[in-house]
Amino acid sequence: MRGKASRTSWFACFARRALGSALILMPLATYSADQVTVLALFRDKTVLVIDGQRRVLSVGETAPEGITLISANAREAVLELDGRRRAYSLGSRISTAFAERSLERVSIYRDTRGMFTTVGSLNGYPVNFLVDTGATSIAMNAGEARRMGIPYRLEGRRVSVQTASGVSRAYAIKLDTVKVGEVIQRNVDAVVLEGELPRQVLLGMSYLGRFRIRNEGQVMHLERKY
Repeated sequence: MRGKASRTSWFACFARRALGSALILMPLATYSADQVTVLALFRDKTVLVIDGQRRVLSVGETAPEGITLISANAREAVLELDGRRRAYSLGSRISTAFAERSLERVSIYRDTRGMFTTVGSLNGYPVNFLVDTGATSIAMNAGEARRMGIPYRLEGRRVSVQTASGVSRAYAIKLDTVKVGEVIQRNVDAVVLEGELPRQVLLGMSYLGRFRIRNEGQVMHLERKY
């Protein structure tokens, strides 16, 4: 009898523990996110917009929607959902299935000055972009071109461009790759201006013109046309 009672007590204890675990785990299964955007990246921290809600996560933290930040730096964040981990750069957009919609579209946000700025790369070199829909092409100063090893004087074509301060001498070049978020475009026209202007690389229409642009005030959405 004692043995039977002991077994009954053990099974009852096990059942209570299992039920307790189930009660803890069940709510997690109900969480979901239809759309996630990587809004900002820092060391060991990221800012996400999950279905319109702003979430600030440190490494190891899980958002109410069930997304966990595994690691983060200034270049990318590794996120986990349903046991799957992937790395995403600034501006990436993720669906619940973690399909990389960023391959087709990218979102660019206004900075504290009210300007649309984002990060990306030219020919594989990291740059900070200032979006300029009034610029015919991507534009950079000579110092930026030299930093990226672009032989603009050898391979470029001398042109004159109209700037806010007047007409400036420049070199028309072709960039092998331009990347914003996860979207890469190839063979993109650009100009290199002699001197220190523009101080920030301008993301002009030679890149932007390949997208459908939707401005929603604080965010600009680019959806690739081709």
